[in-house]
Amino acid sequence: MSLNEFFHMGGYAFYVWTSYGLALIVLLLNVIGPLRQRKKLLNDIARTNRRARRNTP
Repeated sequence: MSLNEFFHMGGYAFYVWTSYGLALIVLLLNVIGPLRQRKKLLNDIARTNRRARRNTP
């Protein structure tokens, strides 16, 4: 089996590589999404704490 045959996948290359690509995108979103939400939440908490300290006499 040559490398060209491997990448051609017996005529199903478009379906196979598209499936791999979409799966990779979904996996990346499942990692990046929660990291971004965590960062936003921590920034919101820090902002709230700064406001609370500033408004306390």
